[in-house]
Amino acid sequence: MPPRKAPTARQRRLGVELRKIREHAGLTLADAAGQLGTDRTSISNTESGRFGVSGERVRTWAGHYGCPDAEYIDALAVMAEERGKGWWEDYREELSAGALDLSELEHHATALRAVQIMHMPGLLQTEDYARAVFAEAVPPLSDIDLRRRLSHRLKRRDVLDRPSAPTCTFLVHEAALRMSFGGPNIARAQLDHLLKESDRENVTVRVIPFAVGGFPNAGSSTLYVYGPVPQLDTVQTDTPHGPAFLDAETRLANYRAVLDRTEERSLDAVQSRDFIYEIAQQV
Repeated sequence: MPPRKAPTARQRRLGVELRKIREHAGLTLADAAGQLGTDRTSISNTESGRFGVSGERVRTWAGHYGCPDAEYIDALAVMAEERGKGWWEDYREELSAGALDLSELEHHATALRAVQIMHMPGLLQTEDYARAVFAEAVPPLSDIDLRRRLSHRLKRRDVLDRPSAPTCTFLVHEAALRMSFGGPNIARAQLDHLLKESDRENVTVRVIPFAVGGFPNAGSSTLYVYGPVPQLDTVQTDTPHGPAFLDAETRLANYRAVLDRTEERSLDAVQSRDFIYEIAQQV
């Protein structure tokens, strides 16, 4: 396969997992090349995501490496066989790679769990609310860039409508509920939309009220994306320069603990709906 100019986060992740399997087997690149009858450069380029790999080859490599987890290998083989062009590719020359990687991550998710501190969850934002959020960008967005980002943000919401939509739990801090981006009318409509979306069978919204005090990682929003197997989970965090993606086992475990503790301190779904409704009446 020809080398890729710019592998996506998902393509790089496949390579990372192949490297993990090799290293867990105690094999160097030279050892693996000898077993597979290839050269170290080809393996290195595949592990970096620069070269694609077939599902059959994934299984062959995993067999030589002695990986015993069939479900894990099946999931990697499926990743390797993905050849279709996702909708986010239409924005490849227009938006940052991180924004597109987030779309791809959500598209392949089996479940999502998120903590939102100051903004509504991106998948649950109205068009007017999203426009108001983007209007606060520094430096200001041009009209063209605003339309592109807004179009992409709204397209992301389609993941909730697909037949195999992920199960989503959104933990939303009271601060986000009270931030009036765009003014009272837009804020109220956003709260009404949040209540409507929480009626979906695959969507749960829970509020973290000011009254609970502190909770882990309170300073930033977090998105935990569940893959087909636990080894392929990913955490996405927001930074001033765009989304960051984490997949080290220790970090995944720590973020699961953060989300568990935060969820324990949140109102349940029924209490949260009442809480959101009350705030909407005050706007």
